[in-house]
Amino acid sequence: MSLLKKYKIETIVLVLLIFLYFLTRFYNILSLPIFTDEAIYIRWAQIAKQDASWRFISLTDGKQPMFVWLTVIAMRFISDPLLAGRLVSVGAGFFTLIGMFFLGREIFRNRLIGLISSGIYVIFPMALVYDKMALYDSLVGTFTIWSLFLTVLLVRRIRLDVALILGMVVGGGVLNKTSGFFNLYLLPLSLILFDWNKKERMQGLVKWVGLISIAVIMTYGFYSILRLSPYFHIIDEKNTIFVYPYREWIEHPLDFFIGNWKALWDWMNLYLTSPLLIASVASFFIARSYAKEKILLFLWFIIPIIALAIFGKTLYPRFIFFMTLSLLPLIAYSLIALYQKVKTRPLFVLFLIMFFFFVFRADFFILTDFENARIPVSDIRQYATDWPSGGGVKEAVEFFQNEAKNQKIYIATQGTFGLMPYAFEIYLIQNPNIAIEGFWPISDTIPQKVLEKSKFMPTYFVFYQPCSSCQETGVAPVVWSQLDLIYQYEKKQPYRYLSLYRVKQ
Repeated sequence: MSLLKKYKIETIVLVLLIFLYFLTRFYNILSLPIFTDEAIYIRWAQIAKQDASWRFISLTDGKQPMFVWLTVIAMRFISDPLLAGRLVSVGAGFFTLIGMFFLGREIFRNRLIGLISSGIYVIFPMALVYDKMALYDSLVGTFTIWSLFLTVLLVRRIRLDVALILGMVVGGGVLNKTSGFFNLYLLPLSLILFDWNKKERMQGLVKWVGLISIAVIMTYGFYSILRLSPYFHIIDEKNTIFVYPYREWIEHPLDFFIGNWKALWDWMNLYLTSPLLIASVASFFIARSYAKEKILLFLWFIIPIIALAIFGKTLYPRFIFFMTLSLLPLIAYSLIALYQKVKTRPLFVLFLIMFFFFVFRADFFILTDFENARIPVSDIRQYATDWPSGGGVKEAVEFFQNEAKNQKIYIATQGTFGLMPYAFEIYLIQNPNIAIEGFWPISDTIPQKVLEKSKFMPTYFVFYQPCSSCQETGVAPVVWSQLDLIYQYEKKQPYRYLSLYRVKQ
């Protein structure tokens, strides 16, 4: 009997989940405007694609390059840069889906739990958001799930091939983002699953230590590739923006813990929803089997999130995405255990509808009306309604393309790094008739270079963010009398605009 026939039902269910995954991820994938960080990463990928000497360009801002490298590859096949970047996250989420199946199946020795874990991932609102954006975080989740699966597999099988693959996966994770080091630091926790009762336990433990050492050496070997760049040191400098270094943290050890924890808890509760959070905890009480496995999954979640609450300096909801993924198999376990206790299919189906109601509601709005989705307000503002969102960029790009068909034009932007000028450079930099330049800070006086350019060609200035001289976000200073408003895109957040002005000759 072939494997396909033996696992016919499981194969069909997994194929259906994969189909549903791609359907939800491709649906309206470009509906959200380009986000500030997306513009940065995509522009880096464009530069790296054109000039091999800039393959480590992300290190200039202290960011590891794995996501950028994958976006470079995607750009070779997809002409739309934003779509190319977002498809990298779609692909990462697909591998997370597959990894979730293997993790759930292996850790609880149950294929059905693996399938349910994958199914929960497909409808998980947080995954639905980040699998559709050109950000690092979906890829962080991929490396986390596969690292956890291979860690479990290694402690149970104690095999060299597993250790080698684990080293490559964890190594890939640290090449993607600093948070990938959690996959390394949490490796010793897998000893919870070590068989301490077998006669050859010391021999097995020594072998496990040796194999883990190989994985650790490989991980740091991968990471050392970044030392080829003279910008390697900037990673540590960038990390201090988001987490307190020890020398600063020791001055106020727990001053920000409560505030950070409240924010992290609110974000987690909104994205994971209360029923799923309760189910993850209930897995410890609804059945007593696999207690060690449940503890391992929970520790893989709770240790990183507590560390973030303690050391976190600048936090965003996307930082906790990879941490929440280890809870999904716990939720799947609870659902299986509950079904075995209820044994009444119609009643259980009714329970599932109620159980996932908030998840489906969030998914519906994420797909069709993002601004009104019940997700963290900070994400809605960043990605859709506030100045970091690129609302109006598409329309401005089309305007500039038309203006530059038969003449040279000059575009000045508010900002030298981020959404502006990168969002315009992504689509317009190859046009020989268009010159783009960013300016910052914005003062009470229009830059002299802009005035000089306006004497020889059509010259435009684009505003999109707050500044000390601006009365409203995305609006030019009133004292700049040399501007005529051509186009203004009003975002859903009050008094947030992307404004396009023409400089008077």
